Amino acid sequence: MRSKLILIAALLMGIVTTVLFFNYMKQYKEAPAFKNDKLVNVVAVKQEIRENTKISPGMLEILQIPESGAHAQALKNQKDAEGKIAAANLAAGEVLLPNHLKDQKEEAMFVSKKVRDGYRAVSIGVNIVQSVSNLIEPGDFVDVVYSKKDKVTDKLLSQVILEKVHVLAIGRRMVEAESETPHVEYAQVTLELMPEDGVTAINADEDSDATVGLMLHSRIVKDQEKEQTQTQK
Repeated sequence: MRSKLILIAALLMGIVTTVLFFNYMKQYKEAPAFKNDKLVNVVAVKQEIRENTKISPGMLEILQIPESGAHAQALKNQKDAEGKIAAANLAAGEVLLPNHLKDQKEEAMFVSKKVRDGYRAVSIGVNIVQSVSNLIEPGDFVDVVYSKKDKVTDKLLSQVILEKVHVLAIGRRMVEAESETPHVEYAQVTLELMPEDGVTAINADEDSDATVGLMLHSRIVKDQEKEQTQTQK
């Protein structure tokens, strides 16, 4: 009989303890996480920004977040980001850190920092027609077309000698133009090529009896492929 009483008492104590524990956890969860936390201003991305894009004031916004949740290196002033270059793709709402940005002067001085390992930077001369009316921008992809007249038939023969080549720079500009970027006509396009393809491009460009033109790829297709890859991951 005594053992039964002890068992019943133990069960009752267990039930009471469980109820008290759940009530405590409920109150803990309902309590504001940052009730007494000071809010601080941080600089965030207002819209999606692609890598190597010059950052303008309209792309940024100031957010207020709890101080305890703010990164120690988060930018507090928009002026620290304006005019800089995005070092990576940035998502809307992302808080900016110093490593997200690079200086435009430094970017303009060193094209070698943009060339992938194993590749080479090769420049070819273009005119307004060969450069698709000067509409090609850094970051675009192009096909290189070699055109030359047949000496026997006098017929112009054209062929694609390089496909889907990454454009590193146009003239001396290595970042995509923004709405406020002044238009400057360019006569050179710098491409990122494997060494053997670089030789092909140079030989074609140096052939005085031939012309080299560029065909611009659609960025819409590129963005769709990127979205599909991210979805699959």
